[in-house]
Amino acid sequence: DSHKPLTVWFRAIWWVTGQKNGASALGLKRILGLGSYRTAWTWLHKLRRAMVRPARDNLSGVVEVDETFIGGEKPGKRGRGSAGKVLVGIAVEDKGDEGIGRIRLGILTDASGGSLTTFVQDRVVRGSTIRTDEWGGYNKLVSVSYNHVKVRKNELKLAHLVASLLKRWLLGTHQGAVSHEHLAYYLDEYTFRFNRRTSTHRGKLFM
Repeated sequence: DSHKPLTVWFRAIWWVTGQKNGASALGLKRILGLGSYRTAWTWLHKLRRAMVRPARDNLSGVVEVDETFIGGEKPGKRGRGSAGKVLVGIAVEDKGDEGIGRIRLGILTDASGGSLTTFVQDRVVRGSTIRTDEWGGYNKLVSVSYNHVKVRKNELKLAHLVASLLKRWLLGTHQGAVSHEHLAYYLDEYTFRFNRRTSTHRGKLFM
């Protein structure tokens, strides 16, 4: 139902996927000559939703799982109960000598066993080995057909690296101006970009 020609949409898609570090609404507005910032912002969110294939394959093998908080500094308690921030789950394939494989991100309602188990089940093939810290919220994983390996918090190097890169991307590309309401779309975009980071041809991102 777009009032714009499809050729303009394809230009937008090509530009968005061609930006290695992400795209901003202001940049899209300028490159396409759109009439308003709001229009460019709406287009970007439509494209972010399209970046997620409904039937995309789940992670498998050895998968490191952790959580991180997204949001600015707020007063109150710290840790898994931090107030005023959004808790985001991180799942990362450990490919051994090959390094980091694919990732999956998702917003968590809390760090309870039910929330964390559902996060894993929705993103990781059963029978895989899940590596987490010693937080009790992960104890149910064995009962739902996963191999569960516990390590110390500081040993979750892959998940911590992805969390750091995600926060740097949000601050750099979007100046941290990401509302909680739309955070899921930005997580989808980051996942899309991260999982295609080794592509040698930018055109593959367009497909």
